[in-house]
Amino acid sequence: MTEPHLLNFVLEPGTGKALEVPAGHVLRIEQIDGGQCVDLNCYNLHDYKERLSVGRTRARHGIHPSQGSFLWSASPRERQLLYILKDTAGCNDTLFPGCSAHLYERLFGFAVHTNCNDIQGEAQREYGLTPDDVHDSFNLFMKTAVGADGIPRIQRQLTKAGDFVEFLAMIDVLAIPNICGDDVMMNSNFSLKPMRIAVRKANQAELDTVPKAKALPSQRTPADFRLSVIKADRELYRDPGYKPAFANTPIELTDVDVVLDPDEAEMFEAVKRSDIYGQDEGAALRDVLFTWWEETFLTDPPPPGSGA
Repeated sequence: MTEPHLLNFVLEPGTGKALEVPAGHVLRIEQIDGGQCVDLNCYNLHDYKERLSVGRTRARHGIHPSQGSFLWSASPRERQLLYILKDTAGCNDTLFPGCSAHLYERLFGFAVHTNCNDIQGEAQREYGLTPDDVHDSFNLFMKTAVGADGIPRIQRQLTKAGDFVEFLAMIDVLAIPNICGDDVMMNSNFSLKPMRIAVRKANQAELDTVPKAKALPSQRTPADFRLSVIKADRELYRDPGYKPAFANTPIELTDVDVVLDPDEAEMFEAVKRSDIYGQDEGAALRDVLFTWWEETFLTDPPPPGSGA
């Protein structure tokens, strides 16, 4: 039997939300339209210095952790923060950092653009965390692969409406999902879409599926540190006066009429991705345009020392 939801809401494009998820509760992140990447940061609710380590998670479960994997905190705590209870898509990524304002200005010339790092920083400001506290994200629903040259690459999304990932909290955590702000690369098939977020208490059958892990002396806490005096309060509290201020939100969509001549229409028919977009020819054409742009201008790595 599934427990009733404590929270159940739609997370709008260009935004994120800091959520308290107590131990033994389930955070569900679900596709509404399909094809949307979500970045996730996670902290110990009672000690923000313990945070998700994407590197440690990657080392333990590979570059694409899925159902049955844990999300780990960094050394010296090095313990399980979340357990992936269910994953219907199986395409999560641990290779790429969250996109940033610098990336869009450097590559595209956009002075202000929705981006994961700024969205994360703004969402967790509600709990007194600054942009410096944003860590490398666990990238949900992001399809990636490593080429023969050793360089990781982003691929088109294949998720459908209704696909979801459920995380079981192993300790009390502050989890901050944000809708990836990248609408000009393949992360989310060149568009920004809403997601459904829900939190509920886990049932006993779900708790029983979690593998038991033995605690080891090397999993140290501040009480074991030579310098155990903490300079600042590490508990996380919600600011009741917080008012979100996300850039370029709410996202506004504008229809643009594109007329193709017979030759262009024939070429479009030959290359459009109906397997992903179905009858949505506008989305399929947007994919063709931005894919051409990526392959033309973003293929070659910058020369050494260019600062790019």
